[in-house]
Amino acid sequence: MAEVNPINPEAVAAATDAAVAAFNAATTLADLKQAKTEHLGEHSAIAKLNGLMREVPKELKAETGKLMGQARGQLERVFKTQEEKLAAAEAAAQLAAEAVDVTAAPQRAVSGGRHPLAQLQEEMADVFVAMGWEIAEGPELEHDWFNFNALGFDDDHPARAEADTFYVEPAGRKLLLRTHTSPVQIRALLERELPVYVVAPGRVYRTDELDATHTPVFHQIEGIAIDKGLTMAHLKGTLEHFARKMFGPEAKIRLRSNFFPFTEPSAEMDVWFPAARGGARWIEWGGCGMVDPNVLLAAGIDPTEYQGFAFGMGIERTLQFRNNIPDMRDMVEGDIRFNAQFGGLV
Repeated sequence: MAEVNPINPEAVAAATDAAVAAFNAATTLADLKQAKTEHLGEHSAIAKLNGLMREVPKELKAETGKLMGQARGQLERVFKTQEEKLAAAEAAAQLAAEAVDVTAAPQRAVSGGRHPLAQLQEEMADVFVAMGWEIAEGPELEHDWFNFNALGFDDDHPARAEADTFYVEPAGRKLLLRTHTSPVQIRALLERELPVYVVAPGRVYRTDELDATHTPVFHQIEGIAIDKGLTMAHLKGTLEHFARKMFGPEAKIRLRSNFFPFTEPSAEMDVWFPAARGGARWIEWGGCGMVDPNVLLAAGIDPTEYQGFAFGMGIERTLQFRNNIPDMRDMVEGDIRFNAQFGGLV
């Protein structure tokens, strides 16, 4: 009795025809890849038929092997032809999509925008200009006398240490990168006629490590008012108006006793910020106080006739908690995505 061949030509032809039809029906390379997996993969009909070769009678192996080889060869050729056709079509479509019409009007370049710190600094200064104050500027490379001595800093004050301040060689010239914009206030008192109402925004330098809340180069806005009869009440009213312009009509301030070499009495200023992340709360904003009589004397002003107040706060810190920015490093790393989120406005 003749042995039965488990692989019959009809089954091979059916599997081949199904694979060819699937390959030719594919309209994308992804579809073709899926069809190959289904019709030439290890679980395909052709693969299962090929797995039966071990059961084919010895005298029929050569004929059956040739049949299977021809079927697989045919499928490989059809697949290759269809793959080349689809690849060419997709490449042509991509070229068409990326084509440039050289006769068309050119696209305008995207307009740049000012850094949000510059925007905020200008906005803060505008608040005081609206109250009749003047804007004062001064050098960032400053002399020790303007930065420390005239403001009442003792010779052994920690701020004078190289660990806190950038000094410029040679040391005998006593030049440094200003640690605050207070020297501009001294220069204003020396250069202007009384009364004086000036704010001094600008860049300052301290030897802080760059982290989420500190940077060695940052910006401050400081103000000084010298006139007859000024009191802490005038200071508080000025700062409360400023706070409401910055943080909304519900903002208010409170003053906590502190010490600064150039003011007496001195106070830390907190602002009540209704829109703070996590809910309304008090946030430390800056320092202030009545100008120390010795500072007035250093500028040639009679403290028995004139009085004044001064204040200062960081612009980066203002931007950080006003706009819920968790990391101050975002302001200095130059990533355009940081600026873009403000849309040119703070």
